[in-house]
Amino acid sequence: MDATSAPHRIPPEMPLYGETNHVFEMMQNMLEQLLIHQPQDPITFMIDHLHRDNDNVPRIVILGPPASGKTTIAMWLRKHLNSNLLTVENLIAKEYSPQAAAARKHYQKMKGWILDGIPETREQALVIQTRGIIPRHVIMLSAPDTVLIERNLGKRVDPQTGEIYHTTFDWPPASEVQNRLVVPEGISELETAQKLLEHHRSIVRILPSYPKILKVISADQPCVDVFYQALTYVQTNHRSNAPFTPRVLLCGPAGSGKSLQAALLAQKYSLLNVGCGQLLKEAVAENSRYGQDIRPFFEKEIAVPDSIVAKVLGQRLSQHDCVQRGWVLHGFPRDLDQAHLLDHLGHKPNRVFFLNVPLDSIIERLTLRRTDPVTGERYHLMYKPPPTMEIQARLLQNPKDAEERVKFKMDLFYRNSPELEKFYRQAITINGDQDPYTVFEYIESGIIRPLPNKVL
Repeated sequence: MDATSAPHRIPPEMPLYGETNHVFEMMQNMLEQLLIHQPQDPITFMIDHLHRDNDNVPRIVILGPPASGKTTIAMWLRKHLNSNLLTVENLIAKEYSPQAAAARKHYQKMKGWILDGIPETREQALVIQTRGIIPRHVIMLSAPDTVLIERNLGKRVDPQTGEIYHTTFDWPPASEVQNRLVVPEGISELETAQKLLEHHRSIVRILPSYPKILKVISADQPCVDVFYQALTYVQTNHRSNAPFTPRVLLCGPAGSGKSLQAALLAQKYSLLNVGCGQLLKEAVAENSRYGQDIRPFFEKEIAVPDSIVAKVLGQRLSQHDCVQRGWVLHGFPRDLDQAHLLDHLGHKPNRVFFLNVPLDSIIERLTLRRTDPVTGERYHLMYKPPPTMEIQARLLQNPKDAEERVKFKMDLFYRNSPELEKFYRQAITINGDQDPYTVFEYIESGIIRPLPNKVL
C-alpha cells in the first residue's frame, strides 16, 4: 500500500475473512515448515503443503511411566480419531531417526499421528523437532510408583489384537480371549521398579521441550475417566496468537447492565461503544438522511423497523474507527430475525455474552429509577437516593419503567433468547445479578482468554 494514503480504509470483510478462515494460523504454520525444511523451491513446497490440508489433523504425544496405561489410552484415541498409532515396536529402523521418518510419513497421509511413549529421551525429542514433527498436544500420565508396580504385575496381552488387559481391573468376559492371553516380559516387581527409575530420570529432561502444550493427567483413576480427560484435551485448540479486532455483543433484558458493561469495556480497551438506541437518537438529532426516516416513528412512539435500524447500524460499524479499534454492541439484535440481519450485513461478533438477571432484580433496578426534572440528575430510591426530601418530592418516573412494561419487556426477551443463544453457539452466559465489576471481570476473561474451540 502507498503509505501516503494512510489511514487505509480496511473493509470490515477483510479481518472477518482472516479470522473465519484462520489465515494467520495458516501463514504461521507454513512459515514454520519453510524454516524447518528449507526447500529449494519454497513456492512449490507451500502449494504442496496446502494441498495436503493436514494442519488440523491429530498430532499427539502420550508419555508416562510403565503401567500408567498410555498404550491403552493411545489405542482408544487412535480408534476414536481414526489416526495412526506409532510405537517404538512398529517403527522401521532407518539410518537416521526412525521416529521422525515414520512420523513424517504418516503425517503426510492427512490422518495425523499419535506417538505412544515417544520420545523416550530428550535427545529423541530434539531430533523429532528438528525433523519438523511438532505435536499439538502432549499428555503426561502420572501415578504413584506403588500403584504402578501393583498394576503392572496383573497385566496381560492378547497376542492377536495387541489389546492389554488386567487380571483385576479389566479382565475380558469372553473365555476365548481369556485363554489366549499371555504374560508380557519385564513386568516383575524388580524389573518394573528399575524401569520406573529410568523413566523418572529421563522424563524431567523431556517435559521442558513441551512447555505450552503439556497436560498432566492422573492415571490413578478408572481408565475410562483418563480416556475422556485425554480426549477432551486433544479435541481442543490452544489459544491462538492471531491478532483480532474485538467485536463484542452484549445481550440481555432491559436493566441487565449492558450499557454499563459496554462503557467499561470501551473505556479500558478503547472499543467503540455502539448502543443501538443511542445511535438512533443521534441520527434524529443530526437530522441525517436516516434520521429523517426515524423521526416519525419516534414521534408516534412506535418501534423503528428493522430495515432502517440495520442501515444505521451497518453504516456505523463500517466506519474506519470501528473496523480499526473494534466495537461493543448492545440493544441489537433482540430476536433471531435481527441476528440474521446483522449477520447478513457482514458484521459478525467474535465475542457474545448473555447477561442473565432474574425478574425480581430487574424490577428492583428499573421501577425504582427516578429523574429530577429540574437538574436532570438521575437517582435510584434504593442504590442512589436523593439527598433531600425536597428533591425526592419532585422526582419523576419514566413511563417505560412502570412495572407492567418492565415485565412485558422481560417476557419478550426471554421468549426470544433461546433462539438467539442457539444462533450464537459460542456465546458465554454470565450471571448479571451480582456486583457490576465482578460481571465485568467475567466478560473481560471471556475476551482476553477465550474458551478453546473443538477442531476435530
